Amino acid sequence: MSGDDDLGTTERVLTLLGLLQQRQMWTGPELAERLGVTPRTVRRDVERLRALGYPVRAAKGLGGGYQLGPGQDLPPLLLDDEEAIATAVSLLAGAGGAVAGAGPAALRALTKLDQVLPVRLRHEVRALTGAIEAFGGGRTPVDPDVLMALARACRDEVEAGFGYPSGDEVRQRRVEPYRLVASDRRWYLFAYDLDRDDWRTFRVDRMTDVSARAWRFRPRPAPDAATYVQESVASRVYPHQARFLVHAPADTVRAQVPASAAVVRPRGSGRSEVLSGAADLDRVLMHVVLLGHEFEVIDPPELEQRCRVLAERLRAAAGAGPGGNG
Repeated sequence: MSGDDDLGTTERVLTLLGLLQQRQMWTGPELAERLGVTPRTVRRDVERLRALGYPVRAAKGLGGGYQLGPGQDLPPLLLDDEEAIATAVSLLAGAGGAVAGAGPAALRALTKLDQVLPVRLRHEVRALTGAIEAFGGGRTPVDPDVLMALARACRDEVEAGFGYPSGDEVRQRRVEPYRLVASDRRWYLFAYDLDRDDWRTFRVDRMTDVSARAWRFRPRPAPDAATYVQESVASRVYPHQARFLVHAPADTVRAQVPASAAVVRPRGSGRSEVLSGAADLDRVLMHVVLLGHEFEVIDPPELEQRCRVLAERLRAAAGAGPGGNG
């Protein structure tokens, strides 16, 4: 057993911290053996950790030892290589939709981890991302490197460029990226389109040749990103838009309708307004019927005629059945 000079003090204290984070309790002799120092040096290093804000508890007697306790002022965790890889892959899984509602938070955490992840570990993280698709739920898979590039551009407030389909061709877009928004099905970039001088929504899985540029920008006053993207996805991208007044509370209707399919707003008195889009008005009408609530058509006017046609079909089908009069 040797003394303090066997390991640099800083390196040794960090190693001690890593050991304390690995399991619930260590005895003094166990830590001394792992660090190659004396129990007295372990006690000194524990005091150094306490001075840095780590609440290290010491218990005497049988079953006693050193334990890292929880605390509001606990500094960041120290991760070894395997733990860093596992954390990055787990965050990628969360960003990909494996954990409900965790996408944006996981991506923010992954962006922070990416700042300190050693280059030698990044290829291992990329090699493991192929397994994430099995846990991706129903969300369209996207390249994690593209997500990271866009997340960094949003964070650093720098312009981004990429190819994006427009009709039968792919056009280059220049944008000021503002937020990444995750729906139940896809990732979207909410950004200011510099060539069209307006806010736009872009599907991340449709982007090609994504790159962050060196030009920084001053953030503009912006609409709420999640609301804007939801309204774009649920209505603006379809040739037909429809609005209904549904006789049910907004929270009830939201629980029945995917966020990517419709925007639901409270209208008071236990009612809600549903805004949706579709390639076929009959299809969106049937979706509202199947909610099981009374409803009224707000617009378009021709949807009222579609309601009458549908009602006649249903009455005719009911009358033609075994219990009907037909």
